[in-house]
Amino acid sequence: QAQLVESGGGLVQPGGSLSLSCLTSGFTLDYYAIGWFRQAPGKQREGVGYITKRTGAAYYTDSAKGRFTVSRDESKNTVYLQMNNLKPEDTAVYYCAATNLATMERDDYHYWGRGTQVTVSS
Repeated sequence: QAQLVESGGGLVQPGGSLSLSCLTSGFTLDYYAIGWFRQAPGKQREGVGYITKRTGAAYYTDSAKGRFTVSRDESKNTVYLQMNNLKPEDTAVYYCAATNLATMERDDYHYWGRGTQVTVSS
């Protein structure tokens, strides 16, 4: 059974950094792209970025470009989201998800974690 478990969320001041982890199991990570999404209260879940299978190329939405980095370590079955220069508007529950496509389209993702809360506040 495919599982994704996020960790690393917490409270951080504006301008600070956090590193989220997504531990995967039950499927071969090499065969899936992993995306990061977030959902703020009262808003739809939106994409942040994803990393492709095999080549490990990373793509980002405009809100994340230049500040966030997605990486993967197949030996640990883990995908990371490094977030720098965090802003209050980055406050959300962050989810990782798996797809066999190269896409940021939420509906194309098959497996989802339960999320981890990130709060950016002074």
